[in-house]
Amino acid sequence: MMDKVLTSPPNGDAIVVDGSRLVVPKNPIIPYIRGDGIGADITPVMLRVVDAAVEQAYGGKREISWMRVLAGEDAVESAGLTPNEAAVASASELNDLFLPKDTQKAISRYKVAIKGPLTTPVGEGFRSLNVSLRQLLNLYACVRPVRWYPGVPAPLRHPERLDVIIFRENIEDVYAGIEWKEGSPEAKKVRQFLTSVMGVEIRGDSAIGVKPVSATRSKRLVRAAIRYALANKRRSVTLVHKGNVMKFTEGAFRNWGYEVAIQEFRDSIVTEDEYGVLRYRNLYPGLNDPELVTKLKEGGYYDSDVKSLRMVLDHLDETHGGDRLLGKLLVKDRIADQMFQQLMLRPEEYDVIATLNLNGDYLSDSCAAEVGGLGIAPGANINYETGISLFEATHGSAPRHAGLNRVNPSSMILSAVLMLEYLGWGEAASMIEAALQATFADRTVTYDLHRQMEGGTLLSTSEFGEAIVRNLTHSGP
Repeated sequence: MMDKVLTSPPNGDAIVVDGSRLVVPKNPIIPYIRGDGIGADITPVMLRVVDAAVEQAYGGKREISWMRVLAGEDAVESAGLTPNEAAVASASELNDLFLPKDTQKAISRYKVAIKGPLTTPVGEGFRSLNVSLRQLLNLYACVRPVRWYPGVPAPLRHPERLDVIIFRENIEDVYAGIEWKEGSPEAKKVRQFLTSVMGVEIRGDSAIGVKPVSATRSKRLVRAAIRYALANKRRSVTLVHKGNVMKFTEGAFRNWGYEVAIQEFRDSIVTEDEYGVLRYRNLYPGLNDPELVTKLKEGGYYDSDVKSLRMVLDHLDETHGGDRLLGKLLVKDRIADQMFQQLMLRPEEYDVIATLNLNGDYLSDSCAAEVGGLGIAPGANINYETGISLFEATHGSAPRHAGLNRVNPSSMILSAVLMLEYLGWGEAASMIEAALQATFADRTVTYDLHRQMEGGTLLSTSEFGEAIVRNLTHSGP
């Protein structure tokens, strides 16, 4: 059931947090942002599919009380302003216009929300609303699952081998938004400081940005990734970084990640180097230490020496050796540019990925392209301490397609699946995913996928949603 803009539904109750646990009522109030551009096309479809799945899964015993909140062009229109009037507002006025404080308060109060795509100008204008929401609500973990659904056209020969969950740090790195325009007084001041005090030469016509990476936020992100991997019986967590070049930021992220893994999850994890030592000891039990080191180097463990080998065996052989090694979560790291190749050539070797913001942005979009595109890629922004979360379509607002009832709503729908799983409503989530797969299997798709397949049936956005609802019946209990 949909209620009026910024009006709390009369029959709903708020989700509360008990420690780190969500307490979800049978009729939770969930704010939603319609979104700009194609948001008006895909968001109603998502609401329709979710309501139908919840009704069927729980027989009317549970219901989401939707609360529409404002952001983006929707908020400006509600304020009674034209685009030209909004354009002359100051930067602070723009932020308040496009992202009203009431919207922030509603998401904070009701804990769980979902949004359509929001428009962000490139190179000028107001700051990204997506970034602002993540910053203001401290949604530090951007979670992007990527996997292939049978029937979806994909460029890879074996797209089914890719099944990863990307944990992307959401607050720091480039999302900190610390930068100064070329020629500005601020840029000149920073350049002067760097030149005169730090001895760093920077061209006078440079724009300047700062890339902060903290131990606290890096460890927090990796901790969330490892907890997720253990809770969902995943095989590995890979720390992705560019630490070979940016040693004190990206390299530090890698090091802090290993610190968290070893110090907080010692009994449950094994690092890649440790795994190599323990595995090779199992394979070659008769070798002495120097001989085992030689075997390790032949296997690609180039940093191995007798001292490091002995340290592993002395400390971990009793708890991790032999068959006990099989049940441990593998923690490893990869250079960011290498990771792009790895995810195309050997995707089955990767499972959960933890990385900084920009790396995660590139990797999540690239992986989505490998399994059919951003149109089927869901996303979540979560603070696991406060419980506040914002689920979202991962693509843009595509204004040239707005109002044409043609775009793929799957990213929005699958983001709602993530939201239902987060609520603990796994039955409804599974039903939607099964119905979506059945719809793809029927080769009934929207234009983005239709143009890539032969013999498919072209559906509009709303028709595609109704096809999913029909398939809910077939996949239900």
